[in-house]
Amino acid sequence: MQRNGPGRRALETPRAAGLAGVVFALLLTATIVLMRLGIPEGAGAAGAGGFTDTTRRNAVRAALALVPFAGIFFLWFLGAVRAHVGDVEDRFLATVLLGSGLVFTATLFGAAASAGAVLTVAHPTGSAPSLTTWDFGRHLAYTLMMDYGMRMAAVFVSSMSVIGTRMGVLPRWLTAVGAVTALVLLFVSSSVPWSELVFPAWSLLLSAHILLVGGRRRRVTLT
Repeated sequence: MQRNGPGRRALETPRAAGLAGVVFALLLTATIVLMRLGIPEGAGAAGAGGFTDTTRRNAVRAALALVPFAGIFFLWFLGAVRAHVGDVEDRFLATVLLGSGLVFTATLFGAAASAGAVLTVAHPTGSAPSLTTWDFGRHLAYTLMMDYGMRMAAVFVSSMSVIGTRMGVLPRWLTAVGAVTALVLLFVSSSVPWSELVFPAWSLLLSAHILLVGGRRRRVTLT
């Protein structure tokens, strides 16, 4: 039996989606954790003096180094998921899925850039940035990521869940998890720290499902 050519590439698309999603979920989780630790949010973080701590600065630098790769793997994940859905996808929902995914990636990069500005702003070596600079960079990063990025992630999750339900490409339990995830990202993530981790968790579940389904299809086709 021939195992090369377009047919094999199409067969491997779900596996690529699953692997890209797993890597994205791990990278985004690491980024969120490092940013939360490096640039705390809330009243206790109002003072800039704590940012002279080398450990915090290194945590932010590590997070910023991961962001480009998280964005790249998310785009691969987005494209491969659409390929996994295939020709049966609804064009309206597919457009919403694609648009929200692209906007999420843009806000992720914007949040990283604003956080990086806190590190690179001109101030005397060994001293903290001014309180105004600290607050501006910190609030801009969290506003972009939590108020805008996570709401776009909610649209991405909900549109994928609706596609999965209508087209029968996702199990009911996963669409239910997606609905809960979307609600958390829409109404909770901007006010409850760490709740944004539900997005990479959902991505990991979706990736695992795609890997399992892709593996079954591959075994059936090869036999």
